[in-house]
Amino acid sequence: MPAKKKNQDVKYYGTGRRKSSVARVYLVPGSGKITVNGRTVEEYMPHPTLVMDLKQPLTLTNTVERFDVITTVKGGGFTGQAGAIRLGIARALLEASADYRAPLKVAGMLTRDSRAKERKKYGLKAARRAPQFSKR
Repeated sequence: MPAKKKNQDVKYYGTGRRKSSVARVYLVPGSGKITVNGRTVEEYMPHPTLVMDLKQPLTLTNTVERFDVITTVKGGGFTGQAGAIRLGIARALLEASADYRAPLKVAGMLTRDSRAKERKKYGLKAARRAPQFSKR
């Protein structure tokens, strides 16, 4: 059996969910490259604020230049996908080192945002929007 190269085999995994998006995130020791569904993050995400938002766990723990992030994300829109990737990165960082737990916890990166779209109710036009009232 050949000897394993330590650098190539080290992968940290985290799953992130937000709204209806699910992200599978792998952290690999590298130079700080972020790939989403085979494309660069700047190419994939339409707004720089979303890119900044999903990089937050890495900037908090000062690991932007230490790990390459490889992500596959499905479902939802760009905001939900960015939130899902952010949670996935935070969970993968915990696998990498338990020392990152305190700063991530304080910043609220380890909590799944459980808000989702409320369902439409019968008799209403939307979840809470009632039809216009007419007196006569």
